[in-house]
Amino acid sequence: MSATWPIFHVARDSPTIATLHLVSQMLGKLRVAHAPWVNHGWHVTLHPVASGLITDLTAAADGRSFTLALDLCEHAIILRVSDGASDRVALTDGLTVAGLHRDFVAMLDRHRLPSRFHGTPNEIPDAVPFVDDHAGRAYDPVSAERLRDMLALIVPVFAKFRAGFLGKASPVHFFWGSFDLAVTRFSGRVAPRHSGGVPGLPDRVTREAYSHEVSSAGFWPGNAAMPTAPIFYSYAYPEPPGYRDAVIAPAEGRFDSDLGEFVLPYDAVASAADPDATLLAFLQSTYVAAADLAHWDRPALERSPIAP
Repeated sequence: MSATWPIFHVARDSPTIATLHLVSQMLGKLRVAHAPWVNHGWHVTLHPVASGLITDLTAAADGRSFTLALDLCEHAIILRVSDGASDRVALTDGLTVAGLHRDFVAMLDRHRLPSRFHGTPNEIPDAVPFVDDHAGRAYDPVSAERLRDMLALIVPVFAKFRAGFLGKASPVHFFWGSFDLAVTRFSGRVAPRHSGGVPGLPDRVTREAYSHEVSSAGFWPGNAAMPTAPIFYSYAYPEPPGYRDAVIAPAEGRFDSDLGEFVLPYDAVASAADPDATLLAFLQSTYVAAADLAHWDRPALERSPIAP
């Protein structure tokens, strides 16, 4: 049986998405402060799991280690420590970012774990520091579960797409800065120096992320800076000549000049007779456009995915 893809309504679901974006930044920023830097910032991303999103394992100074999960089943930030301890900070409607930040830091301190990190959200224009953000925030458990269920359906399609590539490729992972799920393929060639200029993101991070040629795709449900209908996206860096005029599938996909990338409405996938095939067609056709126009060595980089 084909799964029914959740229906997303901006007015209903975006306030909770905005809250989750800010919560996820606290988890990610802790990794920035307390984990060795990995190329392209892959060590600070969150990873989809059945209950939501989770960090990589983080080391404490005394030999213990811990993970932090943004749990969209239990609606909490959940801490698990290698000594068997666990703790949580509940996510509730009306919470404030300042109060959540206070409780999050206090939870880490109770367990003698690293708790200091940069205190202002990234990639949000005119961002308010966490400790100063006292506005009440929406948190609807049903909206959070809707996002969880969307990711559960999208991640396997992204994983299948990634499996068809032998070259360097990112994991399927979740960037808390912009709040999007992404997977990136690399040609293996060095790219021109990126101009930077991403709001709230140091240029050194952007330039390292785009140090080599990429074709990157993802899913974006909106974030705290922009409540919007969710989209799938795909872009190339550097953009090869003719890329934005390429013919892609499905017909609902188009090049967005403002974003500088191909986009496909989530609704076009969710309402399709075969959502998985529709999404995979978008991922593959936009990659082929980037790889062919940029003259990637596709025979050396691609393979037929292994079963299943």
